[in-house]
Amino acid sequence: MLKKLILVAVAAAFAAAPLPSLAQGKKDSVVMGMTLEPPGLDPTNAAAAAIGEVTLYNVYEPLTKINEDGSVSPLLAESWQASPDLKIYTFKLRKGVKFHNGEPFDSAAVKFSYERNAAPTSTNKDKSLYQAFESVAAPDAETIVVTLKYSEPNLPFLIGQAAGSIVEPKSAPTNVTQPVGTGPYTLGAWAKGSSITLAKWPDYRNAAAIKLSKVTIRFIGDPAAQVAALLSGDIDVFPRAAVQRSVAQFKADPRFNVLVGGSRAKTIVGINERRKPLDDVRVRRAILAAIDRKAMIDGAVDGFGTPIGSFYTPGSLGYVDTTGINPYDPEKARNLLAEAGVKTPLELSLKLPPPPYARQGGEVLAAMLAKVGVTAKIENVEWAQWLSQVFAGNGPHNFDLTIVSHVEPFDLVKITEPDYYLGYNNEAFNALYKQITATPAEAERARLLGDAQRMLATDAVAGFLFQPQWITVANKKLKGVWKEVPQFENDFSAWSWE
Repeated sequence: MLKKLILVAVAAAFAAAPLPSLAQGKKDSVVMGMTLEPPGLDPTNAAAAAIGEVTLYNVYEPLTKINEDGSVSPLLAESWQASPDLKIYTFKLRKGVKFHNGEPFDSAAVKFSYERNAAPTSTNKDKSLYQAFESVAAPDAETIVVTLKYSEPNLPFLIGQAAGSIVEPKSAPTNVTQPVGTGPYTLGAWAKGSSITLAKWPDYRNAAAIKLSKVTIRFIGDPAAQVAALLSGDIDVFPRAAVQRSVAQFKADPRFNVLVGGSRAKTIVGINERRKPLDDVRVRRAILAAIDRKAMIDGAVDGFGTPIGSFYTPGSLGYVDTTGINPYDPEKARNLLAEAGVKTPLELSLKLPPPPYARQGGEVLAAMLAKVGVTAKIENVEWAQWLSQVFAGNGPHNFDLTIVSHVEPFDLVKITEPDYYLGYNNEAFNALYKQITATPAEAERARLLGDAQRMLATDAVAGFLFQPQWITVANKKLKGVWKEVPQFENDFSAWSWE
């Protein structure tokens, strides 16, 4: 009898209690996974793509916004007009916008941001773009006029990237750790080595449209740990996850959406041409001839990639297939090394950043090079070390070889920069690039871009490997997550729960 009374009481309690979903309301927070932790939170002063993954369109906003299909729409600029020669762009700015610290957004902030990006001391990854601005004029508080030194049809896209984020002048020096922007989120907390939390900013100009009140970003580099976190439900979504070997498992699980999207990224073997014997084109061609791209794609990213032969990707204006210029040919590699007078085994350093494609790809590359008499000594480094030792424009460029994905869609200009980490300084290529930028006609520009790709392949500027396909795994009820990846970003303002 007592047992029956207890059961009745428990049943009554459950009946009286509201259902959890009704009591809690609609879910309004997300836990996202990221492979790399950003070294700071100012995308205008460092090259790491992870900074933009956290902050772009969330904390900071540029004048324009890049959409999933690669199109560009207004953001802090309401509209813009270009001159017929594509050298002068006039932007009309959005009214009534404020920064997180209460300061007004206006043309003075845009002028400050762009001129700061172009300053001699700037470390902005797109510094060369902003230095190509002949002038930045602010005729009134709501108008910006950018005059370029050359035609640039892609300017609205280029300034919509993370490096084009508009910063508040007084807060700019501390944005690395205390970011201030105009976006819908502010920094809630940063547990170094573990997670970052963003909180919805209640004073955002369109706060009612922002469905997520909190986003927690957890940093998980190990592929097995990424899989485990998703399967356990600890992570709601993992954009660009290193889970190639578990795709079938996630596709078979009804809890998940698996999004395999294209990109404009370029995964390459970076070659330091400042060092001998890598300054000899025959040695660089030998390295390329030693690489089986298909085996590299299989080993580094489990087949999720498309072979490329230059610093350019399929789908881009003027793309030409240059993979046949430096095909896999180990015998040719050995002959080229002998022709260059290289005594084997040739020892070269191979510095690898943390992403799995680099670490796994590095093992494959070392095995391939060993077959032609090149010993690649692998050194795994953390991201900050890689940026400072390998990539930084002011040196020391302390490496022979590396593997990295360049994720920016339009970055041929990087090859012309004298301090670029690859060390390729070719006046003929620089002149060709200037001709490209001076050509507003699309058909002629496309032809010249083909010439540029062939020159980079012929000069073996790098070991061009593949265009990666990015895999995103998300809870099926989470909406707004992108499949295609024109650039690395996570637009939390568009995310919501079903």
